[in-house]
Amino acid sequence: MTVPSGAGRGPLDGVTVVDLATLFAGPLAAAFLGDFGADVIKVEHPAKPDPSRGHGPAKDGVGLWWKVLGRNKRTVTCNLSDPEGAELLRRLLADADVLVENFRPGTLERWGLGPDELHAVNPRLVIARISGFGQVGPYARRPGFGTLAEAMSGFAAATGEPDGPPTLPPFGLADSVTALAAAYAVMLALRSRDATGAGQVVDLAIIEPIMAMLGPQITWYDQLGYIQPRLGNRSNNNAPRNTYRCADGRWIAVSTSAQSIAERVMRLVGRPELVEEPWFATGTGRAGHADELDAAVSAWVAKRDRDEVVAAFEEAEAAVAPVYDVRDILADPQYAALGTVRAVPDEELGEVRMQNVPFRLSATPGEIRHAGRRHGQDTDAVFGALGLSADELARLRERGVV
Repeated sequence: MTVPSGAGRGPLDGVTVVDLATLFAGPLAAAFLGDFGADVIKVEHPAKPDPSRGHGPAKDGVGLWWKVLGRNKRTVTCNLSDPEGAELLRRLLADADVLVENFRPGTLERWGLGPDELHAVNPRLVIARISGFGQVGPYARRPGFGTLAEAMSGFAAATGEPDGPPTLPPFGLADSVTALAAAYAVMLALRSRDATGAGQVVDLAIIEPIMAMLGPQITWYDQLGYIQPRLGNRSNNNAPRNTYRCADGRWIAVSTSAQSIAERVMRLVGRPELVEEPWFATGTGRAGHADELDAAVSAWVAKRDRDEVVAAFEEAEAAVAPVYDVRDILADPQYAALGTVRAVPDEELGEVRMQNVPFRLSATPGEIRHAGRRHGQDTDAVFGALGLSADELARLRERGVV
């Protein structure tokens, strides 16, 4: 398989993104842009590949996480701390549209690659700077990862059982939320550039986007002094809302955010008299009687296999979902109908299944054209297009610049 250009057909066709970032928000943001046609050039250190290449399980020595994170990207190597490497980056950015980086604040400036220097080279450049704590403030120079954001945002404090410890997710939740926010911010900056002709800097702290997803916790505290407690799988806004174990040992999840759904659930499980209770008329009232409602639903569910439970809920038009692991996802007809999982061609592994683009556009749909490529695979092609000869590339490779 040959990939002469990382660009594909899509609304971002013609947009060039240079991805300097690692682990995980920045690279995922660049991948989202690449999904919709941007030509994403991934820059890695010649001797220190993106750490995601070594994260998690591997097959035949090939890191699988990288195959997802590096999708739709051309890969080059360049030592940015070397003056010749810094100059190569400036040349690469002269005609680029977007730079995505997540170095600790001050690092690019130390290499002579700060926003002022880069905008002198290309005033139309959008520079997305993703860091743990942002570019300013007392924590700006601290190392930051998604785990710290999950802790500091209020997410961990509100997650877990009431009598248990704060709970962190077993995956990069804050990084993923930040990646979506970063891709959105880049699109806003590009839209602004269309009107003004000038690029700008996006300053994105990983501690912030996940906080924005956590609802009105700050407003609640500001107005009422209320602090969101840990509730396990329950909600303080409605009930029944929980996970319930079926007779076959599998689990289902029930949500009753709408009053009509709550009424259907209680009639289905044989407790219609509860619907007539005065407290049942509001979500908050039902949440105050969660023990009684959960006991009713649990007792009914525990006598039936999962498929029977789901079928009965569907017939009653009550909201239910089976609790899936990855095997269930791959066998589910709804995901198949949506095309949620895509088999992607790959030079090293032949074909790799992964999550597809997370939404569909009717006229300009996104596409995963190839999985993550080998370290530095496109170095000669990309830098050769800047005018570097084979001899010059060989000299730079000998010096460890590329």
